[in-house]
Amino acid sequence: MKILADILGMTIVFAVPLLLVALGGMFSERSGVINIALEGIMIIGALFGTLTMQYAPSWGLPENQLSVFVAILVAGLMGMVYSLLLAYAAVDLKADQTIGGTALNIFPPAFSVILAWAIQGQGRTDIMIPSWVKMGTYQKGAGFFQIMFVKNLYLTTILTVVIYILAKFVLYKTKFGLRLMACGEHPQAADSVGIDVRKMRYAGVMISGFLGGIGGLAFVVAAGSGFTGTVAGYGFLGLAVMIFGNWTPSSIAKAAVFFSFFKIVGNYATSIPFLPSFENISNSYYIYQMVPYLVTLVALIFTSKNSRAPKAEGIPYDKGKR
Repeated sequence: MKILADILGMTIVFAVPLLLVALGGMFSERSGVINIALEGIMIIGALFGTLTMQYAPSWGLPENQLSVFVAILVAGLMGMVYSLLLAYAAVDLKADQTIGGTALNIFPPAFSVILAWAIQGQGRTDIMIPSWVKMGTYQKGAGFFQIMFVKNLYLTTILTVVIYILAKFVLYKTKFGLRLMACGEHPQAADSVGIDVRKMRYAGVMISGFLGGIGGLAFVVAAGSGFTGTVAGYGFLGLAVMIFGNWTPSSIAKAAVFFSFFKIVGNYATSIPFLPSFENISNSYYIYQMVPYLVTLVALIFTSKNSRAPKAEGIPYDKGKR
């Protein structure tokens, strides 16, 4: 039962960054801009968020959840700033969005290493997570629900629940959300009734950057060991979750939990008695590490035909076309 509680608890923890990043990608693509740069945005958010937490005491911030909240804001804002590069290239310059996003994914890993060297001294490229980041206090002998919900409780988890509710409300119940979706479906029609397509697409990409930056910090917090200049492909996995979730918040949340569960099963594979151990295979540990990505490929193969992407995503808006 303890293993089951650990698996379910960690599933929630690792579903958080997936959900945040996928929701961010949803806002961008609903506005008509493909955001392939989510991986790079996550790295930028994780870099500045972890630096904020590590040096918070020296800046006069207390070693508690206030510092974590500030770090979350910093991660989101830096992700938003970085996403403006994609917005400018895609909306104003009408550049190829896939190529632009790919370029923005290449820069952050090298930049994070250089910045970590410059701040912490050459030879150290990792940024450790402070012990006070965790909200829950776990004691040995705790029950099933305490292990599942309290053992790995972070502020990012609580905040993600709030963001999910807000995202669903904003997208379907506000003028902003409806106009955003109109720009991703038929921007010419939206423009004809007075909607500023350029501003709406900028807004969609900036929201995507903000959520992606927080998602990067949430991933590092979930991993627990610290930031090492990578988010292990979670940005691309978030894109898969968004597609599997058919660009809708409710389905995206389910898909995030689904993929996160298989990732955790892969991590806990050696502790699950009924799974094969592959003792005769060297480095058999990596077999189960591949599971979430293989599941992603299979799921996309079977669901991509039923996916309905926004009709105008990836197409630069031209006022002259009707």
